[in-house]
Amino acid sequence: MAGEDARRWIRHPVEVPIACQVTGAPAPAARAVRDVSEGGLSFHTAGPLTPGSRVRITIDLVRPPFTATAVVVWCRPEGDGWVVGVGFETEDAGYRARMVEQLCHIEQYRRRVREEEGRELSPQEAALEWIQRYASRFPR
Repeated sequence: MAGEDARRWIRHPVEVPIACQVTGAPAPAARAVRDVSEGGLSFHTAGPLTPGSRVRITIDLVRPPFTATAVVVWCRPEGDGWVVGVGFETEDAGYRARMVEQLCHIEQYRRRVREEEGRELSPQEAALEWIQRYASRFPR
């Protein structure tokens, strides 16, 4: 959902590693997702991307990896790099991005429990606990 449609979605902060490949051109190194919505996402890069460019996004934190094509909607300097906003080309990609976001929250929960409580949870145990505690508050 490129263009102005991408702005109508609520964005949710999340910091996960991301890879970005620009169709037909080399891309600056992508660093991390900044936030995710059903319509798209934004991420930090080492250099600018041109609005209107088509990109392929890959997030390897989940299995199978999340991949989607998107269009660069905006790009602005921030800190020592750039922040790029992209809109997904299909609604299915938006749905899958929300699933990736939930999985990232579950993994963060698993790490926090290990660090703060000393409990080692399997991915399935962490998912069950996170769903019971937080899923009802997860923004739609």
